[in-house]
Formats: sequence, structure tokens, C-alpha cells
Amino acid sequence: MSALNRRQVLALSAGALAVMTPGVALAKKPIYTSWGKAIRGYDPVAYFKQGKPVTGDKKHTHQYKGATWYFSSAENRDLFASAPGSYVPQYGGYCAYAVSQGSTASITPQAWDIVNGKLYLNYSKSIQRKWKKKQASYIRSADQKWPGVLN
Repeated sequence: MSALNRRQVLALSAGALAVMTPGVALAKKPIYTSWGKAIRGYDPVAYFKQGKPVTGDKKHTHQYKGATWYFSSAENRDLFASAPGSYVPQYGGYCAYAVSQGSTASITPQAWDIVNGKLYLNYSKSIQRKWKKKQASYIRSADQKWPGVLN
């Protein structure tokens, strides 16, 4: 067996052992990222300042909670860096509806809402419509389940 094959076998065995061993869970990251970008590379500050999703620029990034956040301007990056808690989407940027259901899901940056000064993102526009129908109830449920859904 070659060295490469041995490494592959060991990696697969370790992964299988983790899956089969009770009590061992692989936790999800606290911030939703796609291709290394928090909230798919969209500027979290723009939702508040411009009232719409705006794609960030690789020239304006900031590291926070193990994720790279992208911003459309240096000003937005600096605002975020000075008070990230004011701009980070709820539930680490995972779909708010999914968290309310005890799970996690990716997001579509165009499916968003600001409620009581907090940014919420959803998986899709259709899920967002469902979420908005009972928004307060879903937020209460998600608040109770977060961050436990990461485990």
C-alpha cells in the first residue's frame, strides 16, 4: 500500500469512526460562509445604510469570528470593525427560518429583513415570505435554539 493510500485509508477511517461513535458531533461554524466569505461576500453594513444587499469588494475585508467579511467601501468596513455586533446577521448569517426549525441552511443575500435593528437572512425569497407570516414567533423560536443548532 503506498503512502498516499495509507493516508487516505486513515482519513476515511477517522471520519467513519467519528460518524459511528455516539456523542461525537461535528459542529458547524458559528458564521455561515460560502467559499470563505461570510454571507456570500455581501456587505452587512449596506443592508442598514443603503437598505439593500450590496456585493462586497475584496479590497475591503475584515476578519471576525473566524470568517472573512466583505464590504463595498472602507467606510463600511470600519463601521463594522468598530461595532460588529450591530451589523452581523442574526444566527451567524444562517437562514433565520431554518434556525427556528432547529436546523441550519444557507442563505440568499436578497432574502433579508431588518427587525428591531437586527439583520435576518433567509434561504430563499419563498422561505422569506413564509418566515414573514409568523416572524415574531419564528424569531422567538430561533433565539431559543441558537446556537444549539450548530452541534
